[in-house]
Amino acid sequence: MKKGIVIITSIFLVGVIVFLSIFNINKDKDNKKEDVTKIRLAEVTHSMFYAPLYVAIENGYFKEEGLDIDLILTSGADKVSAAVLSNTVDIGFAGPESAIYVYKNGEKDYLVTFAGLTKRDGQFIVAREPMEDFTIEDLYGKEILPGRVGGMPILNFLNGVKNEGGDISKINVNSSIDFASLSGSFIAGVGDFVNLFEPNATKLEKEGLGYVVGSIGKLSGEMPYTAFYARKSYIDNNKEIINKFNNAINKGLEYVMNHNEEEIAEVIRPQFNDNTLSDIKIIVKRYKDADSWLNNSSITLESYKNLENIMIDNDLLDEYVPFEELVINLND
Repeated sequence: MKKGIVIITSIFLVGVIVFLSIFNINKDKDNKKEDVTKIRLAEVTHSMFYAPLYVAIENGYFKEEGLDIDLILTSGADKVSAAVLSNTVDIGFAGPESAIYVYKNGEKDYLVTFAGLTKRDGQFIVAREPMEDFTIEDLYGKEILPGRVGGMPILNFLNGVKNEGGDISKINVNSSIDFASLSGSFIAGVGDFVNLFEPNATKLEKEGLGYVVGSIGKLSGEMPYTAFYARKSYIDNNKEIINKFNNAINKGLEYVMNHNEEEIAEVIRPQFNDNTLSDIKIIVKRYKDADSWLNNSSITLESYKNLENIMIDNDLLDEYVPFEELVINLND
């Protein structure tokens, strides 16, 4: 009888231990889930130009910081800023000129840029025929599609022409086509040249519909071309999240600085299922050769002024905006 009681008691205790173990495991899982913060991130376009961001996602750098990124394609910098202002997303990723426009329009809860990614334009000039030793003069008397007035793509193209001593009046600049429609319009027969991001430029090359002849980024020079921003109130109320986000971006930037195009292409391949690994390698190398990415996420006053100078030169800004209000550098 005593032996039976001992057996029953032992079984009961084992059951209790198993139950508590399962309970604690599930509790740990729930706590881990609670520790993860979802971030809605609007990106202006999906391109290998933003390789450091995708490296941060695919290598788990955001997860290491307790962040879950919901990446939302939002074509056009104006649409990205609108999504942030309407609280449709938490963070926007686009040209910081859109944040300047918002500030100049008098928005009280304006957009503050807190991390940079690219330091020059990522477009390439695509011609209908192969051209060796391309120069700005090759555009004279020709029609080019650089995007719409006010956006960074056309601003950098105009600045590149200026830097090369070109005469813009001799170029037929068609600014009637929006950013998302540039490739399709060129394929349809509009224009002699078009300015395209990757992977669109390489896609046209593969199809024999266009040929990369120049880099806008090399022509226009350095500036904070694409960066991350959020509402001032969001940053003030979520400083820890913003710092974690910045940490992940810096890890992504460090990775692309220290790895070759083959290694980078392997990491970001899941982001570009419609492209071959070979194409991704070609494109990543093209951007590495153009020195497209920042060493870290900080944005300098000098580079920001370069951006503002372009806007002022094109009558899109009447005076410099306060750098210390619109930009914070979390690495300092």
